[in-house]
Amino acid sequence: MKTVFSSILISVVLITGSVYSYSQQSPDSLSFYLRLAAENNPIVLQRFIEYEAALKKIPQAGTLPDPQLDLGVFITPMELPGGKQAADMRLMQMFPWFGVLKNAKDEMSLMAMSKFELFRDARLQVWYDVRRTWYELFKVRKNISISEKSLENLKVIEQLTLIRYKTSIAGNSDLIDLYRIQIEVGELRNSIALLRNQEQTIVSGFNNHLNRAPLTKVYTYDVLLPDTLDLNFLAVSDTIQSANPMLNMLDYEKEAYQAREKMVKGMGYPMIGLGVNYSFINGSNMSSSSMNGTDMIMPMISVTLPVYRKKYTAMRQEAGLLREASSMSYQAVSNSLRTEYFMAVQLYQDARRRVKLYEDQYLLASKSLEIMLKSFSVSAADLTDVLRTRQQTLDYELKQVEAITDLNTASAWLNRLMANSEF
Repeated sequence: MKTVFSSILISVVLITGSVYSYSQQSPDSLSFYLRLAAENNPIVLQRFIEYEAALKKIPQAGTLPDPQLDLGVFITPMELPGGKQAADMRLMQMFPWFGVLKNAKDEMSLMAMSKFELFRDARLQVWYDVRRTWYELFKVRKNISISEKSLENLKVIEQLTLIRYKTSIAGNSDLIDLYRIQIEVGELRNSIALLRNQEQTIVSGFNNHLNRAPLTKVYTYDVLLPDTLDLNFLAVSDTIQSANPMLNMLDYEKEAYQAREKMVKGMGYPMIGLGVNYSFINGSNMSSSSMNGTDMIMPMISVTLPVYRKKYTAMRQEAGLLREASSMSYQAVSNSLRTEYFMAVQLYQDARRRVKLYEDQYLLASKSLEIMLKSFSVSAADLTDVLRTRQQTLDYELKQVEAITDLNTASAWLNRLMANSEF
């Protein structure tokens, strides 16, 4: 248990010490935002404070009950053969049965460790949310950039169509083509406006994870590299089962209830009290005893009689049922994590395949569009084919960005399930 607490202490030192490395982080770095979230997110801070509060229960549980001091004073001193008794003082210390305090302390220690695992889980979830939201923001901003580039292509096509309209004898068909292009321009501008609205919403949500003002500027990269994982997926599944903080939390909780069962068993045995009784004796003129006026000291022992067994039986049964419930909860969480794992792997493999597919498709479509624009400029290509190829180029480029962000999100998801720390 001391080893576990040592590792926890090291983790806490690393967490609290991370703030000093901010000056070395670029403000547009994702790792900077991850550190900021770990330090400022209220849910993470709440879990850490709950862990600190749980640590304070350990000395409470492992401490002896307060000693009891009784003091009695005779208004009229009582005549005794050896003098007059003026007052009586009694001090008593109760001692629980052997092992009760140790098991109580173990229970609180294990509960504190379960709180620390909850803190780890909250921090991992916030890191995942920061990454996922940051990737989403990158995608939206990249889509805006791509759409604006496509809008420029449409304007080039519009200029070429306008030239054809002015130089063509059959102007009606070219005028219709010009209207079609303007419709496409209007729809694309509307899409860009929608993306800008989405950008504001995502920025607000991202800053919420960092506990900052909603409109605080958020930086993203111009280019996002695919975050590929070179892992044995069977080994990943085993790592999830052994390292996930929610499973560790339930393990500690189950051990805590086992310690409680042992504690309750000890509580069913007598408590032993050791004490002393001190009598203040004043001298008496009427006494000829050699002990006249000598104070009396009497060692004392007391024993509780736990005869009402129902409450102790019920307490043990309660602890046993809670332990069994923790086992069931462990199995349920394990099954849920296994399902999440396969979903994350599916998303990762699908995204990895789409990254390569749409990269090739975009290159082919962009080359086709370049050729068609040259042909269209000399009236050798139909506008319908040009617009269709332009839309294909736009779609493939947008899908390529979506595939990269999906791949990185799936990678972050798997790291979250494996409880891989960012620092």
